[in-house]
Amino acid sequence: MNRVRRLVDAEWTQKLGFTGAQVTVAVLDSGMSWHPDLSGRILCFADFVGKRMGMYDDYGHGTHVGGILGGSGKQSGGLYRGIAPGCLMIPVKVLDFQGNGRSEDVIRGIHWVVQNREKYRIRVMNISVGALTREEKGLSAAVEYAWNSGLVVVAAAGNRGPGEGSVTSPGCNPKVITVGASDDSGQEHLGKGVRRGYSGRGPTRQCIVKPEILAPGSGICSLNAAFQKTGRPYVYKSGTSMSTPVVSGAVALLLQKEPELTNVEIKIRLKEFSDPITEENTTAWGQLNVRKLLSKNFP
Repeated sequence: MNRVRRLVDAEWTQKLGFTGAQVTVAVLDSGMSWHPDLSGRILCFADFVGKRMGMYDDYGHGTHVGGILGGSGKQSGGLYRGIAPGCLMIPVKVLDFQGNGRSEDVIRGIHWVVQNREKYRIRVMNISVGALTREEKGLSAAVEYAWNSGLVVVAAAGNRGPGEGSVTSPGCNPKVITVGASDDSGQEHLGKGVRRGYSGRGPTRQCIVKPEILAPGSGICSLNAAFQKTGRPYVYKSGTSMSTPVVSGAVALLLQKEPELTNVEIKIRLKEFSDPITEENTTAWGQLNVRKLLSKNFP
């Protein structure tokens, strides 16, 4: 995460008081486990897989995503803190212990977030989940419903690249903000078993530019769901699932600064203030730059 913060120019934000404070982000994933870096900022937990009350993560994916989004870095002296270390989170478990999920559970999770949006003041929905195209219609309709309700929906482009049209659902929905990995072409940070060019690429079948924005996603050191069992507070993971909460965290920072912004205005801001990219086989607008994103009307 120290590398990620440098690459998206977010190192300075906490010093100026931008932490995502009072901004609530729903994280649809495999759940979250208790971790000191998340202490005091989990508002509630919803489980659409095991129907359990207590917070848990039996796959580890959601906890890692939560750390990228808003981990405090407490166990690392701040080194591995997330992009928005003051944001509030609601883990919504829609993936099982193998990282698999049924589309109907994901859809139920999305509808639960919309129904509880006002109660918990949810502004952002992070979906680091990708489905096959045969499941696209229902998931796409669900995220569009969430977007139309006013939520900022940030979804992963999926790891089926590098071919054209490889963005997974619900990231292929034209309204949501879809995130690809900016660092999937080199070998330095990919890690064992991670292939080059994994990030899903557009355009979609409707000729929509996807993903809209890129962020680092390879070899990210973030929270370990098994910390209490192993004593290891952090682990490495790669994928567009990791890129997505980088952007969600940046959106939380922006909403702390300008809470009146709509989801459409935030999407436009991401387009206008991203860094240009030189990669030939991508249709993305650019790479996330947090300084630029927060620069308009900067005090």
